[in-house]
Amino acid sequence: MSLDDLKKAAALAAIAHISSGMKLGLGTGSTAKHFVDAVGEKVKEGWDLVCVPTSEATRKQAEGLGIRLTTLDETPVLDVTVDGADELDSDLRLIKGGGGALLREKIVASSSRKMIVIADDSKKVATLGKFPLPVEVVPFGLKATGVKIEQAFAWSGNKGPITLRMRDGKPYVTDNGNVILDCALGRIENVEKLAAALSSIPGVVDHGLFIGMASLALIATAHGIQELRRQAS
Repeated sequence: MSLDDLKKAAALAAIAHISSGMKLGLGTGSTAKHFVDAVGEKVKEGWDLVCVPTSEATRKQAEGLGIRLTTLDETPVLDVTVDGADELDSDLRLIKGGGGALLREKIVASSSRKMIVIADDSKKVATLGKFPLPVEVVPFGLKATGVKIEQAFAWSGNKGPITLRMRDGKPYVTDNGNVILDCALGRIENVEKLAAALSSIPGVVDHGLFIGMASLALIATAHGIQELRRQAS
């Protein structure tokens, strides 16, 4: 199976966890895109679904498929959000934001009764951090915010270069008008401590560490779908 085949398999496995009448959060990224396509097929079959997209790209895709959309202002509590991940560990802690939609993804996921992660098995890691951690920041005071992020790294036992995400020779701008700093830590120590430190920095809008949010991961392997559930604390 190709990598895209695995992504599609994970996405299709998530369909078994939704049903007509649900309010869904639609994720962003290459794996989530397959799930949105599958939701579009269910809508064509007559399923009654109303969805909140986590990015403008997902919104456009869903509209093109005839999926009925809402907002969190109109529908503040969702049943399930299905989204991908750039990395996940055995505790279902995630790194997200490679696609630049981490803020809306986190808002939508936190507004859902359940978050299901869909991924191919290359995203499953023993320790988070090989994938650079995205941190969404406001452009004002960017360098000062970067210094505080480095201090948060040191305080939590982490270290690594910080790079401003660029696209077409210009700083990448999120759907929210912010920029993203990609932090190449290699291996994240004290994940919860780092997450709390980053969240406390003025200028940091949010970060790509999703902790205690996903309850189920559907991981596509060459031998089938692996289900990974977060243990209740």
